[in-house]
Amino acid sequence: MAASLPSPLRFCGALVVLLAGGALSGCASMSETVAPAFADPGKYELYDCKQLEGERKALATRTADLQKLMDKAETGTGGAVVSELAYRNDYIAVRGQSQLAEDAWRRNKCRETPPGATPAASAPQRPDIKPAPKSGSAVR
Repeated sequence: MAASLPSPLRFCGALVVLLAGGALSGCASMSETVAPAFADPGKYELYDCKQLEGERKALATRTADLQKLMDKAETGTGGAVVSELAYRNDYIAVRGQSQLAEDAWRRNKCRETPPGATPAASAPQRPDIKPAPKSGSAVR
C-alpha cells in the first residue's frame, strides 16, 4: 500500500502545478486588456501637456522598475508565483495609468519638450489677487 501512495500524490501535485501555471499564464495575457480597469479614467482630464510629460516619464520609470523586480523574482525558486503575488497588481495598475496618460497626451496633441529647451507656458498665469485692506470703520 505504501508503494502505491506516491503515485496518486504525484498525480495530484502535477495537477496542482498545471492548474496554477495555467491560471498565472492567464493573468499575464489578460493584463493588457484589464489594465485600464485598474486606473481612474478621469485622472488626466485636466492635466496640461507639461504635467502629462512629467507624469508619462514617472510612469515609464515605475513600469521599468516593476518589470525589473518581476524579472528578478522569477529567477528564484517559486519565482513566478512570488512575482505574480508581489508585483503583478501594481504593474497592471501602472500600465493602466500609462495608457490613460497616453490617451490624454494624444487628445491634447502634446509634443515632447526637446532636451535642454525650456518648456513654454501652456497658459497665462493667473495674477495673485490680494484682498482689500480692512478699514477701521464699518460701513452702515
